[in-house]
Amino acid sequence: MINYLIRRFIQMAIVLFFSSVAAYALLSLAPGGPLSFLGSVQRRLNQEDMARIRAYFEMDLSLQYRFSRWLIGVPRGPITIFGKTFLADFVVGCRMPLEIQEIRADGKITTKSAGCKEGQSVTMQDLVGRKTSRGVLLGDLGPSWSMLRDRPVSILVASRLPRTIKLMTLAYGISILIGVPLGVFAAVKQYSKFDYFVTSLAFFGTSMPTFFFGLLMILVFSILFKNLGLPYLPPGNAEAMKPYTEPIFGMIQPGTPLDIVLHLIMPVTVLAFVNVAGWSRFVRTSMLEVLRQDYVRTARAKGLFERVVIAKHALRNALIPFITLVVFTLPALFAGAIITETVFNWPGMGRLYFDALSRNDYPVAMSLILITAVLTVIATLLSDILYTWADPRIRLS
Repeated sequence: MINYLIRRFIQMAIVLFFSSVAAYALLSLAPGGPLSFLGSVQRRLNQEDMARIRAYFEMDLSLQYRFSRWLIGVPRGPITIFGKTFLADFVVGCRMPLEIQEIRADGKITTKSAGCKEGQSVTMQDLVGRKTSRGVLLGDLGPSWSMLRDRPVSILVASRLPRTIKLMTLAYGISILIGVPLGVFAAVKQYSKFDYFVTSLAFFGTSMPTFFFGLLMILVFSILFKNLGLPYLPPGNAEAMKPYTEPIFGMIQPGTPLDIVLHLIMPVTVLAFVNVAGWSRFVRTSMLEVLRQDYVRTARAKGLFERVVIAKHALRNALIPFITLVVFTLPALFAGAIITETVFNWPGMGRLYFDALSRNDYPVAMSLILITAVLTVIATLLSDILYTWADPRIRLS
């Protein structure tokens, strides 16, 4: 077991490194970025202003050095050895100069370069005073570019994470409590009316787009019900901005438990319905496969009660592949549901990731991708360990 865990931790480190390299490179090479706004104003900026802006966003550094500063915080400037500070003669790469065109008074167009020039590099001296993180490996996610200008990304994550955990925990908890029994009873009562009902519900839930289902609930339970004078649900946000009146509950103050519950109902319903549809179908298929096994027939031939055969002999073995689905809810508890949170304007991690990409705040997006990747590999390891508990025949060596 110890040898297995050591090998898995080494594999996890390699997977996370290459995942972070690929994600950072894709975001850095994507169209847009922090300098996209310069397209309309670069003619009004002189060379020094352009160089200062590029240095602020570290666009004058090569991609590999920007990635190194983001991941481990090196190179970052002065090096301290035995209490003495040195400026090492360390040269980092310089990107190609950014060319800007200026129209002279005589109408001719001249091209100038800003930032690094041809054949010039950025030395350690040039990195002094620049803001950089200590490296995400040390828990420093760096500063935000636009969403929380120059403030740590960790502040954004800490402010959004509790709401996402609340939303996803309720949705997954309800879906497990409903989806697993539905799948079991549908398998036991195969080809019955109940089985056909559960199967139809599963097909409907898995084929229904999440954004369409969410918008449909807003149109019906928020707008239509309110126009008809019926009890209605808030269309979005995690809590109200000002007091409002419900036909049944009367005046509701923002931030009260009742206000929070009313705002949770629709997003939790959308997520729970989609997961119930998928998980019930999965449990039904797994349960049908187990019910055909010889040991189930033997248990019935020995005269055991049917409920004992189902609960003790069939269900436990049918839930072994289901462990993988349940364990992988761990990264989802952090990452949230991007589409659902966007439709209902829920201020969680999914909406944060969407806003970060929309506003080219790549430090925020990269931090969320990396944390999700870490939780995913942890969930994979956890599922392998849980397999040994669910099935004693499985041994890790």
